[in-house]
Amino acid sequence: MSIVAQIKAETAKAIEEIYKIPAFADDVLVNTTKPEFEGDYTVVLFSYVKQLKKSPEQLGNEIGQYLVDKQQALFTGFNVIKGFLNLSISDSFYTDFLEQHFNNLLLGKSPANGKKIIVEYSSPNTNKPLHLGHLRNNFLGWSVSEILKATGNNVLKTCIVNDRGVHICKSMIAWQLFSNGETPESTGVKGDHFVGDYYVRCENEIKKQAAELAAKSEKGDYDDFDDDAREKLMGLHAQISAIIGNGEKENEKRKKLNEERTDLLRANTPIMKLTQKMLIDWEAGKPEVIELWKKMNSWVYAGFDETYHRIGSDFDKTYFESETYLPGKKFVEKGLETGILYRKEDGSVWIDLTDEGLDEKLLLRRDGTSVYITQDLGLAQQKYEDFPYDQSIYVIADEQNYHMKVLQLILKKLGMPYADGIYHLSYGMVELPSGRMKSREGTVVDADDLVEEMASESEKKTKEHSRIEDFTPEELKELYETIGVGALKYFLLRVDPKKKMIFNPEESIEFYGFTGPFIQYTHARIKSILRKEPVNEQKPLAPGTGGLLKLEKELLHLLEQYPGIIQQAADEHNPSVIAIYVFNVAKAYNTFYTEHSVLNAESEEKKLLRLRLCQLTANVIKSSMQLLGIKVPERM
Repeated sequence: MSIVAQIKAETAKAIEEIYKIPAFADDVLVNTTKPEFEGDYTVVLFSYVKQLKKSPEQLGNEIGQYLVDKQQALFTGFNVIKGFLNLSISDSFYTDFLEQHFNNLLLGKSPANGKKIIVEYSSPNTNKPLHLGHLRNNFLGWSVSEILKATGNNVLKTCIVNDRGVHICKSMIAWQLFSNGETPESTGVKGDHFVGDYYVRCENEIKKQAAELAAKSEKGDYDDFDDDAREKLMGLHAQISAIIGNGEKENEKRKKLNEERTDLLRANTPIMKLTQKMLIDWEAGKPEVIELWKKMNSWVYAGFDETYHRIGSDFDKTYFESETYLPGKKFVEKGLETGILYRKEDGSVWIDLTDEGLDEKLLLRRDGTSVYITQDLGLAQQKYEDFPYDQSIYVIADEQNYHMKVLQLILKKLGMPYADGIYHLSYGMVELPSGRMKSREGTVVDADDLVEEMASESEKKTKEHSRIEDFTPEELKELYETIGVGALKYFLLRVDPKKKMIFNPEESIEFYGFTGPFIQYTHARIKSILRKEPVNEQKPLAPGTGGLLKLEKELLHLLEQYPGIIQQAADEHNPSVIAIYVFNVAKAYNTFYTEHSVLNAESEEKKLLRLRLCQLTANVIKSSMQLLGIKVPERM
């Protein structure tokens, strides 16, 4: 039982004994004592003030005295500050913990609880390579999966590949129009990059053709538009011209109308019409379109596999949108039959969610092709059939908050038994110091380029800070990769997922400060000590061992919290809880090591204690970093 659990239980028992009222351990609030106050843990008693009709100070003194008198082996003293009961924990509790767990590689791991959780992350499109935003998604999804496993859950890691739709057809059309038969093999370009370049080529062509249509329409030439588009475009021109003034309200209205005009122009470009036609042909199963689709996707998958291997991302099962959109259409049919969905005059299918505070949502286009929500409905059903889960976690950026609300709401309306188990792990986008990335313009930070840059920067930093003469070239290559990828992962995971973040490559690779390399270096330092003198696992610690010094106790105080930290990270679906914790452990160890020698300790008893403290610290650092997907080297 953890010290916090013991404090909760003993405090509840004290309240029952002293005040003769029922009390429950789960209702007792315990925090780590703030550094400016004496003590290790603080019991917050304000919730009992009204019930017991006593001041917080009186409660604190009465309960504190009871605990110290009754549990002398656990509590050595207390003080009350403004109603907060600060308890000091005995050295023997910490040394007993050290003795029990200094070589426990499973510290913090919970037994199986029977709960099934499916985690979906990555979600790449086959029209472009992975980028910096995908990296945060992959690292977050993988880490959350491992943390949930550590707390006893049966976890299935999945990926949905967005391998169909208009965006995929854009790459295909551009390759048909501009490639002259080029392939990744003939050009020497990695497959996902090769296809992604054609997506950007298509977008550039759409932009060029849209500008030409705009110029013609502004001169009154609407010959390139059908009757419906011509009417809409002329109406937009009239509305824009009718806006008078440059106030905030007028500018906002003008901006919205111009965006509608741009979308309309883009949709009516020749290349976009070809793209839409290709999507219809694909859903109709036209052989030559399917053949081209399979060929170009195979190039992309080969590229993805290289990137996933390098960043340490893996999946238990991969789903494809091309296999989920048809089951999604069955949901549409069911919704139409039950009256939950409705069909408009143009043939498109919608759901009205205005009573739920949302709006109308398109589920099927008028040409019969599906949209994202359609295939997501099919995917939700498929996942539940494959793995009847208690919870289904979607690791998706906060830009899709609305989409995820709609998905869950539709499933609830359709009476799906798994609807309540859907959980959207919404995370903030990653931005650069220069601003936001944009796929259409090809301004995203490519994942492969970034990982390569991090490995290169790692090499420079390692040569500056470490002696590398004893490493073989192969060992050095692995070390640079370990440090570079570790720095990248740590920087992206140390921030609460809900927050947007700015990625700074130079800051992430520093060997000192709030970084992955600092923690890796700390682990390597400890392993160096343990190579010089391994821990004697057979010899027990001497009783008392002369008492714990302040820094020894502070480090043990942190290490004892590790199981609770893992549980907190699991409950919050938040790897940053572990990232911040392991940094604090590394920082506390370095402070301890600077002040106290391990191998030249003042006594053999102290030396044994500190060697075991080193062992436990190294194990906790390694275990923590593994939950973040980060390797820790034995040497640096």
